[in-house]
Amino acid sequence: MRRAIDPVDTIWLNMDRPNNLMVIESLMTCEGPIDGDRFLEVLRTRLLDRYPVFGQRPVFSRVPLSMPHWEDVPDFDPSGHVREFTLPAPGDDAALQDHVNDFISTPLPRDRPLWEMHLIDGYGEGSAVYSRLHHALADGIALTRVLLSMTDAEPDAEPGEDRPREARHEGAFGTAVHLVESAAGSAGSALLELPHLLSPSGVEDAFTLARQTTGIATKLTFTRNPASAVTGTAGVRKRAVWAAPIPLADVIAAAHRTGTTVNDVLVAALAGAVSSYLRRTDGTVLDVPTMVPVNVRPLDQPLPRELGNRFALVLFTLPSGLETPFARLAETKRRMDAIKHSPEALLTFGLIRGIGRTGKDLERYLVDFFANKASGVTTNVPGPLGPRHLAGARITSMLGWAPGSGNQTLGTCIFTYDGHVHVGFKVDLDTIAHPEQLLTAFRDEIDALLHLAQAG
Repeated sequence: MRRAIDPVDTIWLNMDRPNNLMVIESLMTCEGPIDGDRFLEVLRTRLLDRYPVFGQRPVFSRVPLSMPHWEDVPDFDPSGHVREFTLPAPGDDAALQDHVNDFISTPLPRDRPLWEMHLIDGYGEGSAVYSRLHHALADGIALTRVLLSMTDAEPDAEPGEDRPREARHEGAFGTAVHLVESAAGSAGSALLELPHLLSPSGVEDAFTLARQTTGIATKLTFTRNPASAVTGTAGVRKRAVWAAPIPLADVIAAAHRTGTTVNDVLVAALAGAVSSYLRRTDGTVLDVPTMVPVNVRPLDQPLPRELGNRFALVLFTLPSGLETPFARLAETKRRMDAIKHSPEALLTFGLIRGIGRTGKDLERYLVDFFANKASGVTTNVPGPLGPRHLAGARITSMLGWAPGSGNQTLGTCIFTYDGHVHVGFKVDLDTIAHPEQLLTAFRDEIDALLHLAQAG
């Protein structure tokens, strides 16, 4: 079967380059070993049977200006995309990070389906699954749902069992799904419901939208990523690091006592981590912009069989230039609230689709133009509330990183799962040589906010 690749998916197919691969990296750790045969059966029934693109490869046309297409791989065997490894002793997080970093800068071959998974034994008494999935298959939000659809609430579920899906358990790789819901609730109606615009209140909404749109266009055009210790020219060498999980109860307590949200606290902690790194490295602090993916698919509906990319981006400037944790939290809330009542996500969704209808060279120029306004991509995923199991093994942690574009150098993953917050960074080593300092500073900022909340 041949199927034309959607113009938006083609953007990410064309954006691969040695210093920023368009590969979404995902990691699950488990408290016990994973049975390889059972894992392959889950892979076939939950992934390949549902989403044919995992058995297809991209083929470019020899005709100029023609779109590429997906082509079935004859007699496709998914076991060729599942590689087995054993970590060297002591099999700790450092050993697992070394394994991930051995592959994180390696392109996926273009002559086969654009994904691979590593089954890793010897992670303490347990195991890990490291997945590398190309952005051309789908956006990270959808791919996280795909990976979570391979998991079960109970360890004894049959590999082929098709239980009702829970949107919360499928998660959402884009941060702050509520952002696009809020945007759709305000700007969406003004954009799409023409009868509403004919009423006096509709005319007022239209003028408000026009003013907002002008402001967003100015923001997207003129925002600059200032020179700092976390910005630079992206090189080939990347490194992923993560730390021990943070109890979600601590974050909830800090949010509750300060009148903010869990998302506000986590993003403020990231601002504090960046602020600490800048102060330690540069001796000065300043605000640093980051890109935030936003979901535009209904999470209560199944994913389409063809998957594909349907996401938006918002440009959020971390208040890392402020001096105190409380000031950073207050400003994070103010900026987040402004985005929630803005049509920015809807407008950038349209912008992405428009870029997908330009030529390859113009695509690259436009993507780089907007990507270089941010230090990287930040994702904050509200994952499953309770434990999940993969091929019978209980999952202990989940992480995933979106790819960077242009000269982006700092990728942040915040993933909430089973009562804990898991934080990891994917950095460009030519720019950020000591990412472990970011991890320590993130935890310190959470502790400081919790202490302030308790004192208050």
